[in-house]
Amino acid sequence: MELLKLEHLAWDLPDGAGIIKDIDLSVQDGRLIVVTGPNGGGKTTLAKLIAGIEKPSSGHLFFDGREITDMDITERAKLGIAYAFQQPVRFKGLTVRDMLELASGRELDDAHLCDLLGKVGLCANEYVDRELNASLSGGEIKRIEIASVLARRARLSIFDEPEAGIDLWSFARLVETFEEVRRQKAGTLLIISHQERILSIADDIIVIADGYVRSAGPREEILPTLLADEKSPRCPLGKESARV
Repeated sequence: MELLKLEHLAWDLPDGAGIIKDIDLSVQDGRLIVVTGPNGGGKTTLAKLIAGIEKPSSGHLFFDGREITDMDITERAKLGIAYAFQQPVRFKGLTVRDMLELASGRELDDAHLCDLLGKVGLCANEYVDRELNASLSGGEIKRIEIASVLARRARLSIFDEPEAGIDLWSFARLVETFEEVRRQKAGTLLIISHQERILSIADDIIVIADGYVRSAGPREEILPTLLADEKSPRCPLGKESARV
């Protein structure tokens, strides 16, 4: 079942420079999709366009058969699209418990809070009543935001470089969590990442370069070409229409 569809999507800077250039993309429900590619290629911009943080210069977006092009981030969140920022924001006066309960839309008992924080490598007893302020490190606030996205159990959860700023142990636990979500068919995951460990658990991989889809398809087809590129870099290909 097609969950997300992008048609001729483009986004330009105020000076007219194109960052996203005519992307056609189709994402199936219940998949773990990793978006990768060179730095500056447009990956984060594409994620923000899907989430509603940025509005496209042209083109159309559809979610579960409904056009969402003109919807803002709040309207899209209500439809079931969640987004974890690469650099999470902080909220003075809001505790970790508050954040997770707001995300889930209900009160959570200690067992549930412990489970959510455990998925990102944090001990609930140490964190649940702490404020989301400067006392938390960048890695800690990042993991708490990821836990809040998981708490939502959204139809589509977008993670922008979730590995950034977290330690290796927590990263390993996070990968296990992504695998668990996929096994349980608990939503579609769209993850922006360069990490081979995350690429290796993907159902599908989309490569974005210079604002275009360079290649897309099942992990078994795309990952070997990426690993080969590390040894012998090649020029980005032209635009493709991607269905994954």
